[in-house]
Amino acid sequence: MISPLLATAVAQSLAAERRLADIVVYGATSAGIAAAVQARRMGKTVLVLDPGTHIGGLTTGGLSWTDIGNKQVVGGIAREFYQRIKAKYEPDSMWKWESRSDYYTKKRSANRQGEDAMWTFEPKIASEVYRDMMREHGITPIMKQRLDLRSGSGVRMRGPWIEAIRMEDGTEYQGGMFIDATYEGDLMAKAGVRYTLGRESNTQYGESLNGVQVANATNPQFPPPCKVSPYIKPDNPRSGLLPIINPGDPGKDGDGDHRIQTYCFRLCMTTAKQNQIPVEKPLGYDPIDHELLLRYAESGHYHPPQSKWDPIPNAKTDTNNHGAVSTDYIGANYLYPDGDYHAREQIIERHVIYTKGYLWTVQNHPRVPEQIRAYYRQWGWPKDEFVENGGFPTQLYVREARRMVSAVVMSQHHVQANDVAKDSVGMGAYGMDSHNQQRYVDKEGFVRNEGDVQVHGFKPYPISYQSIVPTRGQANNLLVPICLSATHIAFGSIRMEPVFMVLGQSAATAASFALDSGQDVQAVNYNRLRDRLLADKQILGLDQTDL
Repeated sequence: MISPLLATAVAQSLAAERRLADIVVYGATSAGIAAAVQARRMGKTVLVLDPGTHIGGLTTGGLSWTDIGNKQVVGGIAREFYQRIKAKYEPDSMWKWESRSDYYTKKRSANRQGEDAMWTFEPKIASEVYRDMMREHGITPIMKQRLDLRSGSGVRMRGPWIEAIRMEDGTEYQGGMFIDATYEGDLMAKAGVRYTLGRESNTQYGESLNGVQVANATNPQFPPPCKVSPYIKPDNPRSGLLPIINPGDPGKDGDGDHRIQTYCFRLCMTTAKQNQIPVEKPLGYDPIDHELLLRYAESGHYHPPQSKWDPIPNAKTDTNNHGAVSTDYIGANYLYPDGDYHAREQIIERHVIYTKGYLWTVQNHPRVPEQIRAYYRQWGWPKDEFVENGGFPTQLYVREARRMVSAVVMSQHHVQANDVAKDSVGMGAYGMDSHNQQRYVDKEGFVRNEGDVQVHGFKPYPISYQSIVPTRGQANNLLVPICLSATHIAFGSIRMEPVFMVLGQSAATAASFALDSGQDVQAVNYNRLRDRLLADKQILGLDQTDL
């Protein structure tokens, strides 16, 4: 008798050979892997395609200090992932570069023996967990499969149904249902689904935190009385502006614009000298790109450098943007979401050079005060992370790209519980978090950052099923768990990796039910969907918590 695992492997092999599956998942991100695992658990064949070479998205790409808010609302496959992380770190042998107790002392929290999951981890361990989960379900992602982005080429439609998707190399994949689990939303866009970019005006959805945020952009900011000149020759407007500073008006508070919140790399670095690769000046380094940083460092008002070097196990860090000039490459990403692969590759490369150059500068440049240089010099790239890339992360932090516009648009009203989704497929729990969107020159002639919003203090809230499916008639067999239907400021709360995993699982469940009943995804019976999600330990409402 053939074993269930072997039967699964055979089915997956046949599906790949035929380039045909019940469910085709485009994007081997956290959402894509959760969707694929759930599809297999529901007895469906599944193909996972990815345009790149990196599985797991940001969860394995350096975002190792999990952003979620209240962890009670992380259920289902997402919680399984973090439970498996905890199990990986149980053996003492896993703590090679520092002890377990030293790590939790540094993290300023107890090693909570009663907690069933672990929320901080090394990128390589996250990759191991995802590979374990895929192997157990007979899933082998097919990498370097880039959707053909030429007009009318990448998606073959039959009426409002996707029949097949076509890759750049001409390969076609057919499926009954499709899930766009990319950060960019390419499949969604090429299927003709309506989407938006940038910031809506506050008036469009009756919000207060959307649009341009000049008055509210207080952090990370050049703190008073810090005044930094934006001009190539300080205080000389005729010399021209330093790179990527808006030469015009920043806009009126609350007005919409085309700008998206800045990208960066979440950096995994280490202080363990035996596991360290030194930071070197990158090829393509241009001093002008870091002149603003140098003036900020010389101002005497530089931020505490340790502020966002969040510790993860084994003397490593998840380093995020911190301070007025840091790893966020403000204003360099506007063309990314709708760009072709060449344009995106150029933007990514610019971010790589900028980031490596930033770190080399703060470690070595004589204009950076010695006490600041001394702090940064303790860090290097880990030899045992991103081995194929010299220790540098392989996933750009695409905080925001396209956002679908569907029958329900998640907004600030949903986040703050003024409007409550009745068809929950998961919970958001993080604050409304937008990083800066531009730099501009203020009325006094100094540089300012604009766009950062950090509003917290509300309970977890449900995310509508209708926000992860297109409007009926656009693409009736497509689900979109990442580039979902949300305003800019609401997406700033939803856009967390555990939430993407939750929504990926919910999308695959709905896709399976739609296949079983021969329905559009928009017509899936929500009560049936809800029952299955609850049976699979998803958290859909506050009644499942003690909040």
